[in-house]
Amino acid sequence: MHIAILTLTFALPGCSSLKEKRQRMGGLHARFGNTPSVAVCESGARDRHDASEWTFVIVGLYKRDIESQCSQIEKKIERTVDARVMNVERDFI
Repeated sequence: MHIAILTLTFALPGCSSLKEKRQRMGGLHARFGNTPSVAVCESGARDRHDASEWTFVIVGLYKRDIESQCSQIEKKIERTVDARVMNVERDFI
């Protein structure tokens, strides 16, 4: 069993309220949390309007499959989220 922790830090330029932040970052739970091998949560910068941090925990039998899933998550987020990805961290347990 392998576990990856994928943490993405976002900048939300021009975001002026927490409501707007939720709209721009919205749907991450719905898009990725329904996958049985993925858990997702907002893990940092919760009270800031102009930034956000999200952590994904991915579990699987093979490290290469988990790495592939991490890459898919990153690519989908870059295409669908109205924010700039500032940092990506991958840790394997």
